[in-house]
Amino acid sequence: MRELVLVTALFLVYKCGRLVANGHEARAFRNADRVWDAERALHLPGEGTIQHLLMHGEPLIRAANTYYAAVHFPATIAFLVWLYWRHPAHYLWSRRVLALLTGAALALHLLLPLAPPRMLAATGLVDTARVYGPSVYGATPETDSMANQFAAMPSLHFGWALMVAIGLIVATRSRWRALWLLHPLLTLLVIVGTANHYWFDALAAAALLGLALLAVRAPARGDAEPPSAPHAIGTTVRPAGALR
Repeated sequence: MRELVLVTALFLVYKCGRLVANGHEARAFRNADRVWDAERALHLPGEGTIQHLLMHGEPLIRAANTYYAAVHFPATIAFLVWLYWRHPAHYLWSRRVLALLTGAALALHLLLPLAPPRMLAATGLVDTARVYGPSVYGATPETDSMANQFAAMPSLHFGWALMVAIGLIVATRSRWRALWLLHPLLTLLVIVGTANHYWFDALAAAALLGLALLAVRAPARGDAEPPSAPHAIGTTVRPAGALR
């Protein structure tokens, strides 16, 4: 119960902080123009390239919108719950890293309000959630009481997804564990293709996560699996000195 309260409190603080950031729309659009121009100056691939791939069919773009709306929080919560029961040391490590990442993201949201590419006319991108659904945002961003839509950088969708993958790779021993990286990769394609985030938003999230990982010491590899019990099946425990 205590762990659930901690995670819930973190989420509520994050949501309240996003609401406090509302009311800086003019600054958010100026910052968006700067981010867009910087990406073009660096010759990054246009976000429109990814959106064009998603919009080959309406079912595909609806699936991307659903992934954006429905996977972010449940996947992270499931990750934490699984670690809590199977790998407590890795749970504490992951929770602390996610808390640092989320706190740093909130600070950046307050310092750098940023309109997402779906709101910026210069991008020529479609607000896929509004056009095709489903959408998690209000129709009028300035009066949206549920979320601050001008908090694009960093992308916690990507930051949390990347930490989920890293946490699972560190905590498990399967030869296929690197495939968990498909989760942040798919998340990156979705957040960019649906015009909710710029490439820079994901890069900023990755940088903040890297700093959080440096600040919190990871558990030793030996903590990845629970120790074997001395009375495992087929093993007989003998008193000291019984063996000759």
